[in-house]
Amino acid sequence: MKWEKDYVKEASGVCRIIAGFNIFGHEDAGAVIRAAERANVPVLLMVNRDARRDLAIEHWGALLSSMAETASVPVGAHLDHCSDPENVRRAINSGFTSVMFDGSKMPFEDNLRITKMLSEEAHAKGVLIEGELGNVPYSDMGSLEVKLTDPEEARIMQEQTELDWLAVSVGNIHRLVGRKVPIQFDVLHKIQEKCSLPLVIHGSSGIYDADMQKLKDEKIGKMNLGTSLRKIFGDTMRAEMAAHPEEFDRQKLMKQSVKNVEEAAYNILMSLI
Repeated sequence: MKWEKDYVKEASGVCRIIAGFNIFGHEDAGAVIRAAERANVPVLLMVNRDARRDLAIEHWGALLSSMAETASVPVGAHLDHCSDPENVRRAINSGFTSVMFDGSKMPFEDNLRITKMLSEEAHAKGVLIEGELGNVPYSDMGSLEVKLTDPEEARIMQEQTELDWLAVSVGNIHRLVGRKVPIQFDVLHKIQEKCSLPLVIHGSSGIYDADMQKLKDEKIGKMNLGTSLRKIFGDTMRAEMAAHPEEFDRQKLMKQSVKNVEEAAYNILMSLI
């Protein structure tokens, strides 16, 4: 079924967290949907910059919307990390149920102005919108400099825009492999004192399990995950190709990868309930 209300806002008030999974094709999208059906929870299928390079926003919207229609739990299509307002508009008009405008690298006033404008446009079409303050770095881009979210800017963003969710920087880092980073709960609490919006944690694959559980007691509505499932898919497929060098059918070669992704997604979803 399609995403019909703000499940992220609902979750943020009842010690649950909605998982948003980056997906890169119908195979892992289907695996995540089946995992959500097993766990009986809503889920977001997220399209990031890498996925958008391979398939147009309009095609992603059509694919994910059609897959959501046959699911037994609410499934949303989410545009992840987009700093181009025109691409955000394309998603709003292509069946996405939520979009993210990432103006975190802009001067605050520009981020505020564009977020306000896009929030109004999204809501006119019944689409939810996420913004970001602070900087959550990417581990594979050479710099791990973290710019923490300013609580006062979070307050202003909430008061002056119609934003639904706010992504924050509290020590989290994108695309970590082989190590974990701690959440700075003191910073998170200062943000929550100033801002009552449901908050979003990016880079969740690199967070300690204990911190993941503690975040359920905060105003976190959504956690984004991608690297862990992406690695499971790739590692499994590499092993399958090595074990079956004669096989050329990609559907057969991906079969175990899809199963492993489903199981990993299910375990994550259950941990966030």
